[in-house]
Amino acid sequence: MELILWRHAEAEEGIPDSARELTDKGSKQARVMAEWLKSKLPKNTRIIVSPTKRTQQTAAALDDNFETVRTIGPGVSAKAILAAAGWPDAKGAVVVVGHQPTLGEVAAFLMSGEPVAYNIRKGAVWWFSNKKKGDVAEVVLHTSISPDML
Repeated sequence: MELILWRHAEAEEGIPDSARELTDKGSKQARVMAEWLKSKLPKNTRIIVSPTKRTQQTAAALDDNFETVRTIGPGVSAKAILAAAGWPDAKGAVVVVGHQPTLGEVAAFLMSGEPVAYNIRKGAVWWFSNKKKGDVAEVVLHTSISPDML
């Protein structure tokens, strides 16, 4: 399984939190990262997205064929993200467009087994895979890249 964590791009301040839209910079971040992802994602990649406006706009830069999943909105647990994605047993690739600090907690858990807080920058992608060697599962971080690196 491939698990791609994509933090929403830069968003405006405001209330209600769920209605915050991407800034001009955020829209550019989303477009740049989406172009990079398009050339690398396997066919039939599943895209699951938090219901907030900013995550929906970020995901739409990649593809408008995505699932809105309420259980991956702001403030959920790392376990909720992994369950929604089907980690580690789902087939193929899953992109999760979500929020900090939860995405950072997912990354930390996958890399260390501890739910500590890693910082994932706005608009950045962390790409993991789960491979089995015999009876042993191996988590591999393929890349961690932010829009300003592209």
